[in-house]
Order: sequence, then structure tokens, then C-alpha cells
Amino acid sequence: MKIMILGAGLVGKAMALDLASDSEFKVTSVDINEERLVGLKKARISVLKRDLSRPRLIKELVKGQDLIINALPGYLGFQTLRACLEAGRNVVDIAFFPEDPFELDSLAKKKRVTAIVDCGVAPGLSNMLASFGLNKLDKGKSLLIYVGGLPLVRQWPFEYKAVFSPRDVIEEYLRPARFKENGELVVRPALSDPEFLEFENLGTLEAFNTDGLRTLLKTLDLPEMKEKTLRYPGHREKMMILREAGFFDSEPVEISGHKIRPADFSAKILFSRLNLAPGEADLTVLRVVVNGEKNGRSVKLTYDLLDRFDQKTGIHSMARTTGYTATVVSRALASGLITRKGIIAPEFLGSEPEVFKFIQQGLRRKGIFIKEKIDYSSR
Repeated sequence: MKIMILGAGLVGKAMALDLASDSEFKVTSVDINEERLVGLKKARISVLKRDLSRPRLIKELVKGQDLIINALPGYLGFQTLRACLEAGRNVVDIAFFPEDPFELDSLAKKKRVTAIVDCGVAPGLSNMLASFGLNKLDKGKSLLIYVGGLPLVRQWPFEYKAVFSPRDVIEEYLRPARFKENGELVVRPALSDPEFLEFENLGTLEAFNTDGLRTLLKTLDLPEMKEKTLRYPGHREKMMILREAGFFDSEPVEISGHKIRPADFSAKILFSRLNLAPGEADLTVLRVVVNGEKNGRSVKLTYDLLDRFDQKTGIHSMARTTGYTATVVSRALASGLITRKGIIAPEFLGSEPEVFKFIQQGLRRKGIFIKEKIDYSSR
């Protein structure tokens, strides 16, 4: 099977190396940055240097491939997914674009292909765990998701390091957060409603609103749903200062005769300090809490994941948890386990026991473990 991965950043690289370890896959990685491709050449992965901002080029590029993994920045994600679908290719997507992926459902079905979107750790695995937990209950009442990728060592001034595109990090702090309260859709600013939580072996983390529910708002009928991002205490306030001071604005400003978007400046200058260096340890923490009823009793299901940087492979934790979720799902699709056509939200996979078992087992083989805790109480 021929698999093409669009994007060779930290997550794209991890996915390429993982899939190339299977003799049944012939992997090609594509990126505009030649430096990112050098290491993949040594791993006997085919590489192409291309400008992936052009949908027409992508349509031509993906011809002859059996599966495409879209690992481009969010601002390129939707147009890239559409180009792949127009070319009649199956897709696993981790671009996390702001547009509604279901707008492309009719196109995918017309082309008789499958596109699994938001297929990372959160959104992605978090969605699967939500639907997996809800399927155990007679009635679901609420869903709460906490997730964060953090450096193991806190460093001043930002106390945060990213494996994703800097523009995607900025977008996370700009996009209004949507959630459900009392059955109604509520919209709040990103970074709002901070709270402190204690995590075993980690200590105190700060949680705040971000727009992470995405497809869950359409696919799950729950009166209470919310997702919050986790960071070390203090990071949120610094990001709010930069945002309110205009450093994340998209309207160009003129400097010495040149028009520059503040958000582009911030991505280039400020967030260049936030890149995880090779060998720099990080961790990923995910908690999914589902509340409901079973056999007349109130039930709370809690799913916890704590993953750390892999010293042996040098793969960062956020690249592992995001990338390996996508590669395990890619294997499920390649094996014929996933047959549904159209746009597939990850929560659909969590509600299919055989598929989710395959995903869990694949993640365990990578050393990524999910702990389930069940708490019962009488009415």
C-alpha cells in the first residue's frame, strides 16, 4: 500500500518512521522544508520537496497513492483535504483546521472514499474515549475533557514548548471556545474560565477554555460538554497579555514601508523560542470524564493518559500520542476494518468496539496506555 504524508514536521516525521517500519507500506513524505526531509531519506522513506499551499499541485501529487495523511498546518488543512477528496483518495487528517469538515461529506461520499478527520490525541483519541465511555451507559449526562502537551522542564518566560505549527498555537488562543451548558451552545473567549487541577506525579496544572470539542458538538447529544487545555500555571496570563496587546492580530500594520501581520511576526519571533529541541523531554496528559446512568445508578467514567518523551527513539510525546493515533487508525483503514465512506469523526470509531479495540492495542504496542476508572453512586 502506498501512503503519502503531507507535512514532515515533528508529528509528520514520527508518522512516516512508524509506517515505514511495516514492510506492507511504501511511504512518501512531502514538505517544502528540505531540512525536514533529510533524516527521512536515511530511513529509506521516499521524499519530495513541494509547495503544499497549492491545491492543484496536491491533486496531481496524490494520484496513485492509496492513502493520504494530512499533517499540514491548520490554515492549509481544509483546502488540502478537499483536494485529496477531489482526487478520490482516502485520508487520515490531523490538520485540525477551523472549518467544518462535514461540509466535505457529500464530496467524500460521491468519490466513495473515507476521510477520518481530527485524528490526533485531542481532538481524536479524546473523542474516541468519549463515545466509548458513553456506549457503556444507559444515559449520558456530561462530558469533560482536559488535555495538554507540556515540556518536562519548565523554562522562563513561557513555560511551554510546542511540536505543532506556531500559527496553530496562536490560533488555539484566538478561536472562541464553544461548549454546551444546560443543553445550550455557549461561546466564550479562548483562555477564559481558568481553574487549577492536581495530577498525580505532575502537581498543579492550569486549565482554560479552548475550542476543542469540534465535531462532538454535532455528533453527541449531551446537555453538558466542555474541553479545556492544560498548561503550567502562569502561561495562560502571558498569552492573554500578548493577545490583548495586539501581537496575535491578523490585520497588517505598516513598519518602515512594509505591511506585516502581527500574528505572523509573533509566530516567527516569539514562538521560535517555543520549539522543542531535539532530545528535549516533554509529556502529554489527557483526562476524559463521562458522567451518566447505568442500571439506575449514577456512574462516572474517567480515562487517564500520561505519556512521556521516548528516550530510545527520540520521538516527542505529543508527536507520539498525536501521530501514533493517526497511524494506528491508518492501519485499521488499510486492513479493511473501517469501511464507512464520507467524513468520519473520531468519535464514530470509539463507538465501534472492534475498531476501538484495534486502536487501543496498537497504542499499547507503542507504550501508550489508557487507564479507566469507574465510580458508582446510588441516586
